[in-house]
Amino acid sequence: MRVLPLDSRLEPLFWKHIHKDIPHHYFFILDMKRDRASTKILLALNQENHIAGMMLIYRPSTVQLRGSIEAARSLLAMLDIEKVEIQGLEDHRALILNKFKKVNKTLELILMTLRKGEETLQIKHPVTKLFAADAEDIAALMKHGDPEWWGETTAMRIAEKMNERLWLGIKVNGQLVSIGGATLDVWGSNIGTVVTHEKHRNKGYATSIVSALVEQILQKSDLALIHVESNNPPAIRAYTKVGFKPYRRYFVCLLYTSPSPRDRQKS
Repeated sequence: MRVLPLDSRLEPLFWKHIHKDIPHHYFFILDMKRDRASTKILLALNQENHIAGMMLIYRPSTVQLRGSIEAARSLLAMLDIEKVEIQGLEDHRALILNKFKKVNKTLELILMTLRKGEETLQIKHPVTKLFAADAEDIAALMKHGDPEWWGETTAMRIAEKMNERLWLGIKVNGQLVSIGGATLDVWGSNIGTVVTHEKHRNKGYATSIVSALVEQILQKSDLALIHVESNNPPAIRAYTKVGFKPYRRYFVCLLYTSPSPRDRQKS
């Protein structure tokens, strides 16, 4: 198994491989297209020079691992980062835990997908588009909803990236109580944030938010994605109502005490 950094010579092979399964390689495509300068990719090639696995290192604080166990072993041997969030397959769990002895947290993420024609939109509450002026309220709601995951989210960062994401919300008596954010691209769009204030849950707000996001997404692309923790049945039910179906499961290992500076993908 040879491990080589992605270069211009290997790019045609790389793009051909990842476009066979866009949902599975979503972040590889996103980071290469939107922030290539901060993105490093290593390819594991077998004896036939076919891609057996690959690893994305972003900034470096976030790692995405794909491929066979043999490929993952070879790729992890090249990884020298102490504080990182690493996402791989369930088959990679033992390899990841063996390499990193000091683990802060592990979890299982479910990737759910929805393709045009599968949607069952249920917008039962008024949903409004959010702007930079709403950034403080967005950040406050995210921190309140999950301080461990979004504890270092700032209004400034949200406002700076407002042109890169679609933010929708539901307000009650002028107060923002439910939000959703998505990154829209023609090849696939990802809903990366869904939060409802605990005092306003079980009212269908999240279902309305996700439905409204999907409605906008399907005007841009034919594929919508969302990641959810496997131990969050209410969220899974809400997304299923809108038409999302489980696609893959991932093992996530956190090796730091505070959240990664990258926008975290979790609902």
